[in-house]
Amino acid sequence: MNKILLSSPTMHGEEMKFVQEAFDRNWIAPLGFNCDGFESEMSDYLGRGISEHFYTLALCSGTSALHLAVKLAGVKRGDTVLCSDMTFSATVNPVSYEGGIQVFVDSERETWNMDPRALEKAFEKYPDAKVVVLAHLYGTPAKLDEIIEICKAHNAVLIEDAAESLSATYRNRETGTFGNYNAISFNGNKIITTSGGGMLITADESARNKAFFWATQSREKAPWYQHKEIGYNYRMSNVVAGIGRGQLLHLEEHRELKEKIYFGYKRAFAGLPVTMNPYLPYTRPNFWLSCMLIDNNCDVSPMTVYEKLASCGIESRPIWKPMHMQPVFMHNDFIFADERPVDEDIFARGLCLPSDIKMTEDEQNGVIDIIKSCFCK
Repeated sequence: MNKILLSSPTMHGEEMKFVQEAFDRNWIAPLGFNCDGFESEMSDYLGRGISEHFYTLALCSGTSALHLAVKLAGVKRGDTVLCSDMTFSATVNPVSYEGGIQVFVDSERETWNMDPRALEKAFEKYPDAKVVVLAHLYGTPAKLDEIIEICKAHNAVLIEDAAESLSATYRNRETGTFGNYNAISFNGNKIITTSGGGMLITADESARNKAFFWATQSREKAPWYQHKEIGYNYRMSNVVAGIGRGQLLHLEEHRELKEKIYFGYKRAFAGLPVTMNPYLPYTRPNFWLSCMLIDNNCDVSPMTVYEKLASCGIESRPIWKPMHMQPVFMHNDFIFADERPVDEDIFARGLCLPSDIKMTEDEQNGVIDIIKSCFCK
C-alpha cells in the first residue's frame, strides 16, 4: 500500500487565488486584506443561525490564541486554572506562560472530554479557581451545558479550546462560540489549514481589540515605537491568511469526508472487540480523527495495532497522553470522579486511526483489513 497519513493538508485551488493577490499587491507582511477577509468570513461562518456576533483575530498559531485567551481571562502568577487533562499540551501550556498553576480534570466516557462531575469536585477543592480551560477532543463537543452551568455557578471564565473541533456543533451551535474566549487552530493536520495559524474568538469586541494590541507587540499609538506593556509577535501573515480563505470554502466538504471515514470504520468493526470514539446524540462532531477503543477483556494492545500499521507504511497515533501523566506536570493536582481515572484507561486502550480525507475507499479498506488481522487468532 502507498503511505497513508493520519491527517494531512488537502489543497484545492482557490487558495492560490488569494495568495497570488497578496503577491500581486506586494502585501506579504503580517496583517492586510486577506487577514481581514479571513476574520470576517470566519465570523460569519461561526455565527450562522444565531443572533450573536463574534469578533475574530487571526494569529500565527492556535497556541498564541490560547495564550491571549488566558491573558484576557486575567490569569496571574499563582492562580489555579482548571484544565482538561486529556489533550495536547498546547491547551494548557499558556497557563504556565502567565505563571498560573494547572489543576487537571479527568474525562468522562460519553465524549472523552472534561467530566462535569470531576470539574465540580475540582471547584470544591479549589474554590478560588476562576478560569476553566476546556478542550473538545478529536473534534467531539464536550458536555457544554453542564460545564457552562458549573462555571456560572462559580463565577468562572470559560476558555474553549476548539483547535480540533472547527465545524463541530453542540445543539446546532458551532464549538468555539460558547466560552468567554475561544481558540481554533489551522495547523497542517487540522480540518482546514493555513500551514500554521490560529484564531481567537470572542463576543467581546473590547477583548478582541486588547488581544490585537498584545499580538502586535503592544505598540502604543505614537509616531515612534512606544510600549507600556509587554507584547508579542502573534499576528498572521497576509499570505497564509489567503490559504485559510481558500480552505474555508471547503470546510463543510472536509467535515463530510471525515464523517464518511469515521462511519466506514464503525461499520467495519462491528463484531470486533472495538468501539469508536463516542459523541452525544445532540452534537455533530467534525470527526477530525477517528479513534478506536479496544475492549478491556481483549489481549490485543493499541501498540500491537500501531506497529502492524506502521510496518505497512500507515500512520496512526496513540491517544493523547493525559497531562497529569506528563513529566513536566508531575507535581500538578489531578481530579477525577470515578473510582479510577477514566482518561488513563482511554489512553491505555485507544488509538487514533488514519483519517486523511485523501485516503480512498480502497485504501481505508486495506487499513481495516490490517487492523482486523490483529484480532484474528
